[in-house]
Amino acid sequence: MTVHTPPPEGGRIIDEPMSEALSRRYLAYALSTITNRALPDVRDGFKPVHRRIMYAMHQMRLNPQAAARKCAKVVGEVMGGYHPHGDASIYDALVRLAQDFSQRYPLVDGQGNFGNIDGDNAAAMRYTECKLTPAAVLLMEGIDQDSVDFRATYDDQDEEPVVLPAGFPNLLANGSSGIAVGMATSIPPHNAGELIDACHLLLERPDATTEELAHIVPGPDFPTGGVAVEGHASILDAYETGRGGVRLRARWETEDLGRGVWRIVVTEMPYQVQKSKLIEALADLIENKKAPLLGDVRDESAEDIRLVLEPKSRTVEPEVLMESLFKLSDLEVRFPINMNVLDATGTPRVMGLKACLQAFLDHRREVLVRRAGWRIDRVEKRLHLLEGLRIVFLNLDEVIRIVREEEQPKAVLIARFGLSELQADFILDTRLRQLARIEEMTIENEYKALSDELATLQALSSSPAKQWKQVGKDLESVRKALVSPRRTTISEAVDTAAIASIEAFIPREAITVILSERGWIRAAKGKVDDPSELKFKEGDSLAFLVPAWTTDKLLLAASDGRIFTIGADKLASGRGHGEPVRLMIDLDEGAGIVNLLAHQPGGKLLVASKAGYGFVAPEDDLLAQKRGGKQVLNGEMLAAIRVSGDHVAAIGDNIKALIFPLADLPEMGRGKGVKLQSYKQGGLADVAVFSAEAGPEWVDGGGRRRNWPDWKDWLGKRAGAGRQGPRGLRKFR
Repeated sequence: MTVHTPPPEGGRIIDEPMSEALSRRYLAYALSTITNRALPDVRDGFKPVHRRIMYAMHQMRLNPQAAARKCAKVVGEVMGGYHPHGDASIYDALVRLAQDFSQRYPLVDGQGNFGNIDGDNAAAMRYTECKLTPAAVLLMEGIDQDSVDFRATYDDQDEEPVVLPAGFPNLLANGSSGIAVGMATSIPPHNAGELIDACHLLLERPDATTEELAHIVPGPDFPTGGVAVEGHASILDAYETGRGGVRLRARWETEDLGRGVWRIVVTEMPYQVQKSKLIEALADLIENKKAPLLGDVRDESAEDIRLVLEPKSRTVEPEVLMESLFKLSDLEVRFPINMNVLDATGTPRVMGLKACLQAFLDHRREVLVRRAGWRIDRVEKRLHLLEGLRIVFLNLDEVIRIVREEEQPKAVLIARFGLSELQADFILDTRLRQLARIEEMTIENEYKALSDELATLQALSSSPAKQWKQVGKDLESVRKALVSPRRTTISEAVDTAAIASIEAFIPREAITVILSERGWIRAAKGKVDDPSELKFKEGDSLAFLVPAWTTDKLLLAASDGRIFTIGADKLASGRGHGEPVRLMIDLDEGAGIVNLLAHQPGGKLLVASKAGYGFVAPEDDLLAQKRGGKQVLNGEMLAAIRVSGDHVAAIGDNIKALIFPLADLPEMGRGKGVKLQSYKQGGLADVAVFSAEAGPEWVDGGGRRRNWPDWKDWLGKRAGAGRQGPRGLRKFR
């Protein structure tokens, strides 16, 4: 045993900047994650852990005809021999290979509890058993015939395949997903029969376009079925570039219960959506009144999916109900397409449909050539031995005499008949009874058959055209073994604009919207007579109390100049403290809430900034469709008040007031606006809109409202400095 003496202390210390050391080590980690964990190989569609599971099960002879073995035994073999990582990660990968709702073509035949579509976990590995499926055998076929390269395992005690022979395009057939460092992959499953048909087209016409391939492979084919509603153009673009996405909806049907009563039955779930979580989410929508058309949901599934959705009213159209639920829940999901894979050189690349199929075909051709070379070598060795036996039959009596009488029969046979040492050893090892006349015919037939096979193999090895033709034949036999009807229907997206809006079916009920100082919002039924009885979290208090209807849209003005839109029907019940309004809109932490009011169609708002600028904005233009709201005012917003009069009253931080006609302000959708009042120091303190007939009001320090009978003394031109206001005037509301 060699003992290595450590180098002197100075030789083990490397003096280098921390940034360089960290970047180099992180780069090594990133490359290891990309190549050895997260991204699949384009040739066989496997990540290393899946490939090692397949190979270990092959070595354990767990073929479809064999008895299943404990998964713990398989995990132990994989971890001990090939994959030096945790047993949990290996077992999770094995379980996924066995789930028919995760894999379009399961590669592991699992016996026991391997989880379900509800999201329940598989049983522990000591309770479950497994073996390979026929599809897995197709991926492994020829692996012992020098068809692929092997490399040393992590401990140099054994060898593992770099890639599997892959009898069908597993990458696209079963899909893949993973997150690496700085990149990710997401490949949906497809129908193997369609993929092989597309391969045949490429074999016939290598210059075939992606559009021609997309006519054969119209889109993904998920194991859980469903309806893809992305549209041909979008899917084609994803196949062309390798990036995109596909919208997938649950498959549903209407059950007529008679007398105008009906219900929806969902029979197929979107891919990777857990049924139990979906039911829980739908129940929450009903509880929080965020799905006004849905009355009840229940699960009647047995072995097949049967999710029953009952409408709140029989007057609702089934299509309208489902369109609303597609928008609100995971009954419709978007599966991202990012075909980021490792090519034959181990380089990460984003490939389109054609590139992936061509890489697979190139791999199959290489496997075919290597298997042919392996077979040629063995046929030639066998023919060499058979030639020796043919010589024996021609001189059988002499061979028997030499074996009986000579002291060195091997050397005499080699000298007498010109045999090789290998042939002589084979002859001496052959039993005498095998040299009967009947065996001579058998050997002649075998010699002729092997000679014909050798000629065929040599012709195949030297002709690329014959190689591609044989690849096509092999794929056709694989297609027959894997043929299965398409499960996912490819459909054009439904035109939701033609369907009545969901809001049209929301019950119109009076509510009072309550928004606290800390931003908690809720809706109480009816009118709140005594705001002092409202309860809030400790340290919180009332900020806004807005009467509204459940069918209203609420406009929330923020100090950063944005106005957000919130559906009144989506507010939490007034029984509790509500929920943070920031969960409903993307309101920045540093932004304050300026005002909250119910939208009035055709109404107008006066928006004003702290700097003293403002304008009139039509309310209809302020409605936002996104959580991010609409940027309306350039600058820090001080006020957003409804226009209900003909004059504007402004007061500055300097306590000077100015009143001017509302007509002096422009009407615009967004911008900075015009100057309301001029200041030498400070800015705008408050602004109000009033009718000249009624006159303005203001609030004194004690919170009492006061009239302003001589307000006309403060009339002036817009943008003027104004004059000192009445004693106590600080704000208008």
